[in-house]
Amino acid sequence: MIVFLAVIGVLGVSASGPIMAATAAPALAIAFWRNALGAVVMGVPAALRNPRGFTRLTRTETKWILIASVALALHFACFITSLKLTSVAAATALVCLQAGWIALFNLLRGIPVAPRVLVGLAAALIGVVVITGFDLTLSREAALGDLLAVAGGALAGLYTIAGSKARATMSTGTYTSLCYGLCSLLLLLLCAIFRQPLVSFSPEAWIGILAVTVVAQILGHSVFNHLLAVISPLVVSMIILLEIPGAAILAAVFLGEQLPAGTYGGLVLILCGLAVVVTGQGRRAARTEILPPAPPALGGDMDKD
Repeated sequence: MIVFLAVIGVLGVSASGPIMAATAAPALAIAFWRNALGAVVMGVPAALRNPRGFTRLTRTETKWILIASVALALHFACFITSLKLTSVAAATALVCLQAGWIALFNLLRGIPVAPRVLVGLAAALIGVVVITGFDLTLSREAALGDLLAVAGGALAGLYTIAGSKARATMSTGTYTSLCYGLCSLLLLLLCAIFRQPLVSFSPEAWIGILAVTVVAQILGHSVFNHLLAVISPLVVSMIILLEIPGAAILAAVFLGEQLPAGTYGGLVLILCGLAVVVTGQGRRAARTEILPPAPPALGGDMDKD
């Protein structure tokens, strides 16, 4: 089940960058709508099943939800803006470096990272370079987009860590709806500050917003938020690296685009690096608390509050 959900999540986030880049709407507006709609889709069923799940939050849960929401809002603001300034390949590759940021954050928090894990992480990041070469350009606009994508990756790492803390005691529906809802409120404020319109888009733009909500927000982010209860943030971020070859393969299948020359070689490196990280964390988990606390039985978790 975990592998199946991971595949669904990778397919979902793989389509995110191309859809958002092709959507003719302001970056902050796209981010607002995908989170607002995602909060409704995830929140209504959760509230109907157990409304008390939203009113009995502990102080710790509230703290991590707030951190995750702020990090997610700023992540979207940086990433979607970067897609308008630099290439989709460069923005996606740089933002997917969140695995490296999580390893760094762990070190700063005093959590040791095993050499074996660092080797796997390095192999996976080399795989990213093999596929995309980061596609960096020298134009000032593209350089700004690249910097925003790097910042987006760091914020995604923080969002993933905070989410893993919240998901240790919260259900998927409760956490994701609260996180997306608070995130959308922050993005609404940013839209007002920067005077970005929220409506009056073309029908094609609305189709793009709905598509990115269903595919990337519900089938991508929400699935990975669910997995954070049973997989460490670092491993989840490593799985997200598969978004890069996934996006290339989806573009080749559905859009007829030619695959980058290093796609398959890079994919092998990412998979090998992921395997090394998973086995490395598995061995260390017997001695330290790298993995988040185990939740109740996985079966039915997405249906409970």
